[in-house]
Amino acid sequence: MAGIYIHIPYCKQKCHYCNFYSFASTRYRDIFVESLLKEITLRKDYLTNEKINTIYFGGGTPSTLNISEINDILKHLYNTFDINEDIEITLEANPDDMDKEKLSDLKNYTDVNRLSMGVQSFFDDDLVYLNRVHNSQNAIKSIELAKQAGFENMTIDLIYGIPGLTEKKWRQNLKTFFDFNINHLSSYSLTVEPKTALNTLINKKKIAPVVEEESIKHFDILLEETEKNNFIHYEISNFAHEGYYSKHNSIYWMGAHYAGFGPSAHSFNGKTRQWNVANMKQYIESDTIEKVVEEEEVLTIEQRYNEYIMTSLRTKWGCDTVHIENIFGEKYVNLFEDEAIKHIEKNNIIKENSVYKLTKQAKIFADGIASDFFIFNED
Repeated sequence: MAGIYIHIPYCKQKCHYCNFYSFASTRYRDIFVESLLKEITLRKDYLTNEKINTIYFGGGTPSTLNISEINDILKHLYNTFDINEDIEITLEANPDDMDKEKLSDLKNYTDVNRLSMGVQSFFDDDLVYLNRVHNSQNAIKSIELAKQAGFENMTIDLIYGIPGLTEKKWRQNLKTFFDFNINHLSSYSLTVEPKTALNTLINKKKIAPVVEEESIKHFDILLEETEKNNFIHYEISNFAHEGYYSKHNSIYWMGAHYAGFGPSAHSFNGKTRQWNVANMKQYIESDTIEKVVEEEEVLTIEQRYNEYIMTSLRTKWGCDTVHIENIFGEKYVNLFEDEAIKHIEKNNIIKENSVYKLTKQAKIFADGIASDFFIFNED
């Protein structure tokens, strides 16, 4: 099982919280897809003929692509890789891009079969704080039109922890989502990343800061409401009805392999990790693998172990010491179990046979707990 990620860096405007490589410019837009196809050809052997189960258009704003561009990219991928007949193809979309014609054309004239709608909030004041292009009515209309166009496999993003987002408003956001009968929700805590506009504005006291205690309250409400509506909390930030888990994101969480194409995109084939240049000019002018790929690292056994701990503890499937022994050896099982005892005593982790899972109360602290298990090469 392997996946392909396509990074589309173009945006109408940059959201305040975004730290992904993206920009509000059309520079090189006319030749970007041509360069992307060239990179796919250059790096076609990275996954060593693995069957491709998922294709994910992320960004940036992939919905800025036109139908012809989407089809050109998909056609080239089909001609280059061994594609599973039952492939999941996801397109991230902004509500302001999704009118009736665009959604109808996506459904009828491309192989895109899953939409990820970047709603973030159904309240305009939250969207202004985040510097989103769309408003709440755009969000509601785009979801209605997507359902009318026949997209049954959809997910939306909602952000919690936004200053001014009261518990009442957060519950209303969730209720609006449930009322649409969508089968998947991705919900994230607003994080203030370095070198973002959000960080700068908060430091200059031009907008209200994020309050961690509010984020924790919102997360508790999120768990409460999704459980009431029969959603499965299958990863810290992801909730779905049975049969609607994100196949692509599950590749990341399960430690499977993926190739990323586009500027700044990351790739992983089990042995090495690569990331592309985060510079559009350099990317467009690249004509060799060495010029596309900014850096490659061969992962040590400790790095691979740490990544397994980090990703597995975030999921409902947990961390399996049988897997640890098979892949990393008995030494790592002993190290894991020694650390696990402390967290079991604190009621952060429960053990079910050979599998260790986070308790409900500990999920909000998943990354911090996982880091306690990390092993670092002292050489």
